[in-house]
Amino acid sequence: MGGDNKTKIKKVVLAYSGGLDTSIILKWLQETYGCEVVTFTADLGQGEELEPARKKAEMMGIKEIYIEDLRETFVKDYVFPMFRANALYEGTYMLGTSIARPLIAKRQIEIAREVGADAVSHGATGKGNDQVRFELGYYACNPDIKIIAPWREWDLISRTDLINYAEKNQIPVPKDKRGEAPFSQDANLLHISSEGKILEDPWNEPDFDLILSRMVTPENAPDKAEEITIDFAAGDPVAINGKKLSPANLLAKLNELGGRNGIGCIDIVENRFVGMKSRGVYETPGGTILLAMRRAMESITLDRGAAHAKDEMMPRYAEMVYNGFWFAPEREMMQAAIDKASMPVSGTVRAKLYKGNVIITGRKSPNSLYDEATVTFEEGGTYDQKDAGGFIKLNALRLRMNAKIHGNK
Repeated sequence: MGGDNKTKIKKVVLAYSGGLDTSIILKWLQETYGCEVVTFTADLGQGEELEPARKKAEMMGIKEIYIEDLRETFVKDYVFPMFRANALYEGTYMLGTSIARPLIAKRQIEIAREVGADAVSHGATGKGNDQVRFELGYYACNPDIKIIAPWREWDLISRTDLINYAEKNQIPVPKDKRGEAPFSQDANLLHISSEGKILEDPWNEPDFDLILSRMVTPENAPDKAEEITIDFAAGDPVAINGKKLSPANLLAKLNELGGRNGIGCIDIVENRFVGMKSRGVYETPGGTILLAMRRAMESITLDRGAAHAKDEMMPRYAEMVYNGFWFAPEREMMQAAIDKASMPVSGTVRAKLYKGNVIITGRKSPNSLYDEATVTFEEGGTYDQKDAGGFIKLNALRLRMNAKIHGNK
């Protein structure tokens, strides 16, 4: 969109964080489109006070300002369903940024309907995945919505251009601990990502003292292990150390436990959907604990076939979430299968948290498929070892036929 379409926008709902980029976008939308701007700021547990976003929006003449606490919805309806799939993108990334985008997009479209807006806008750059995630979400929720993506339209091509534009328009520019422009960060209750600056060279070691905000490094974690239990019901965690917690409070508690024990920091290079590789440092303390303990719960409650089928689906599911297809019918179809498989995943898992490690020490469930009488090395039990001979011969039949025809390799 652009050019002669610019005059056609009457009202736009902007996904507004109150940070530098979206504050610049707010001003740019007013100047470029001459339209009314409605701001929407979602509290997904990023750990920042959101009232300053309201004040900034008011200062810039915004009349309709939405600031909403969506933490419980985020964890219950997005994070937990994704964790039922044990989703990891490229074997390492827990999709912390990816999973927040469909919720923001859905709520933005709802607000657009409420206020009679004909367009929505976001602050994602033209080089990243988030533009795809936001816009696929917008179109899935409203096929006819108009979308303004400033990074693909304007001529502010560098961080320096942005800062100059901000200073010209009296928009405050934040600084990091060393008085420099900060890393590009995204935060919510599941994770914090850091990209840019020194991290753009994949050989540079991250300065964790400067980057980490939710956790300590394993070296700085306590020298004594901390033991915890998680209770699960139908695949979702419901209590920590026997205390029942709401989804958002439970994840926040796991973040606290993981953070102080140096758990959940990864430094990865990933393949973006748009085609380039990017390097980032991700802090996911609570999610890292949850994934390890969920799999331990599944290990005794899931049938082998169901568990393996889930694991085969997982990379495809993770890629769909990463690429922005949360609302796609195939993701919903896979979710139905995953949710069905998760029904017996109930019980308790015990683990020790120690210097970056989640060490599973026990698991129990009323639905356990683990049968001590079958697996025991002691005499007796329900398993007749002689049965294994026929089982092996049948499985070897095709191998033996192959060897007779083609000889030994």
